[in-house]
Amino acid sequence: MLAYRVNYYSGIIIYALNIGAYYFLWKAIYGAQESLGGMTVTQMTTYVAVSWMARAFYFNNLDREIANEIKDGSVAIQFIRPYNYIVVKMMQGLGEGLFRFALFSVPGMVIVSLLFPVELPTDPFVWGMFLLMLFFSFLINSQINIITGLFAFFLENNEGLMRMKRVAVDLFSGLVVPMSFFPGWAQELMNLLPFQAITYLPGAVFTGKTAGGGVYHVLGIQLIWFAVLIVPLYVLWRASRTRLFVQGG
Repeated sequence: MLAYRVNYYSGIIIYALNIGAYYFLWKAIYGAQESLGGMTVTQMTTYVAVSWMARAFYFNNLDREIANEIKDGSVAIQFIRPYNYIVVKMMQGLGEGLFRFALFSVPGMVIVSLLFPVELPTDPFVWGMFLLMLFFSFLINSQINIITGLFAFFLENNEGLMRMKRVAVDLFSGLVVPMSFFPGWAQELMNLLPFQAITYLPGAVFTGKTAGGGVYHVLGIQLIWFAVLIVPLYVLWRASRTRLFVQGG
């Protein structure tokens, strides 16, 4: 990834521009009001910054990579190798995520903190819980990506599904709009989906919106969704291995 340095440096700039655009947008929405949706202007600025920088860590293209390997037939080679294909993909995504976290998220957060009024937590406990929850954000997002990618075994072309998934993750995870800004019925519906565990819950802990015993509660939600998503992932993987249809290669 470091071989293409223009992409690396431009990525930091693009994320900083996204954060800046959302900062001025939310500043205009707040106007003279001190608080909206249970969040102050400073909390919202911090939430936007940390959410986008966290996305750099948990984001990956495992769904597209799996779909491409199914299309060109190279996944057949993976089947005969002495390792678990799903675990290998998960570790591949983790390696990429760790690179992005060390050389993208951390320096990007420093730059953003100098440009916008971001309020970083001073409690080591908050930092520790946030990093732990960020790891589960990666796991849950990767599970959803792998499940989406495996559908290529059945759909042959799951491009539309992948696009729909990406929009759903960005919107319902709270990256674009925090969940607390949605109407009550929408929040109840989103609580039944795993997307909140990717962005909104870690961001709420980082900004102090969720504190005290509530931190363990939201961590528990992440653990539950991680365990729940293992079931469809395992079932789909078992069914996929009997439906390999090579379209090329």
